[in-house]
Amino acid sequence: MAQTERMRQAAADSLTLDEIQKIQNEGWRLIAVEWERDVADGEQIEKPAPEHEKPPFGLRVSTDCSTLIEDRGENETLLAMMELIIQDGPYSSVAEGMNRRGYRTREGLKWSPVSVFEMLPRLIEAGPRIFSSENWRRRKTRISAG
Repeated sequence: MAQTERMRQAAADSLTLDEIQKIQNEGWRLIAVEWERDVADGEQIEKPAPEHEKPPFGLRVSTDCSTLIEDRGENETLLAMMELIIQDGPYSSVAEGMNRRGYRTREGLKWSPVSVFEMLPRLIEAGPRIFSSENWRRRKTRISAG
């Protein structure tokens, strides 16, 4: 397998087309260009979108960083939210119930009707696991009795 040689060249000013052509004639390929500029105080700097995403609610990255594992606190939050949702109340009632029980969002904020609504895709995704858990069976019995 052929090896690749790399060279980094700081640009004191801007490169001319002739300089780029000369380097290419020596067998080099241009693979990246990096730009920078001075920003005035107070000017908004555009930050690129993060190249990673947070684990789904109820999961966290394992200590060896190789898998996602259950986050017990967030899982308890999912169970409580599911319990309140199946009681068929409005999102505002679910949010109030979550806050009254002391549950908070991942960011540590109180639940709102919007934040509850935004959790629906995660609840749908986690639903089969939640409904087959022993913890849910106990809750379901308590909900049915109450």
